[in-house]
Amino acid sequence: MSASILGVIILLKFIRSVLVFAYLVISLIPAATVLLLVSLVHRGDFIYWRVGVPYLNGVIQAARIIGGVNYRVQGAEILEELAKTKQRVILCPKHQSTWETFFLPTISPNPLSYVFKKELLWIPLFGWALYRLDMIYIDRSKRKEAWNKVAEQGRILMDQGNWVIMFPEGTRTVPGVDPAYKTGASRLGVATDAVLVPIAITSGRCWRRASFALTPGTIDVAIGEPISCQGRTAEDLMHEVKEWVEAKMRELDPEPYRVKA
Repeated sequence: MSASILGVIILLKFIRSVLVFAYLVISLIPAATVLLLVSLVHRGDFIYWRVGVPYLNGVIQAARIIGGVNYRVQGAEILEELAKTKQRVILCPKHQSTWETFFLPTISPNPLSYVFKKELLWIPLFGWALYRLDMIYIDRSKRKEAWNKVAEQGRILMDQGNWVIMFPEGTRTVPGVDPAYKTGASRLGVATDAVLVPIAITSGRCWRRASFALTPGTIDVAIGEPISCQGRTAEDLMHEVKEWVEAKMRELDPEPYRVKA
């Protein structure tokens, strides 16, 4: 491939990425404004489904149409069946980019309550909108208080029909690494008698962490069978989650693991 052709490809990739992120930011302004205003009258599911999810889906579709980032899902029926059982549910997804934080609410049949650091609430419009939704924000400098809040609010939200979502890795990771999985989600599962749902996501192939550059391609999302927490320890449960997710990641996106090896 000649240098000139390569330069054009890089330029086009940059332009597409800029357009997607421009849409993300510009569309956030009216979406967050509407959400804040409507939340004065309606809270909970109403603003989640009528304002929050449409905005997130818009970003995902912009990434697909403009950025060339497609996706395919395996096991969506598992979530549909779980929704019929009325069980408490905790989603445990792989975390390689911001993409999955936007995408997962668009395929979940139940509202998702994220656990996130309270500093995000300080972001103008975005943080204010988060505050009006049924989320769990914690002070990570006060670990005991943070855990008590997660356990208490997690139970309340799951009992009203929400599902809690926690990324076991705790932060975005690079494709191909073998990260440590924290036990926060499994501890909550044991405390609330919930089920854990492992989810493998290959988003790092199209949207790397700490980067706004999008690489055209297809992100695979694989949803595993729910794991009961009854009679199990948090450590044992998270080991099972990690084993399933990491095995599925090697199946869906083997190349980064071959390089690391």
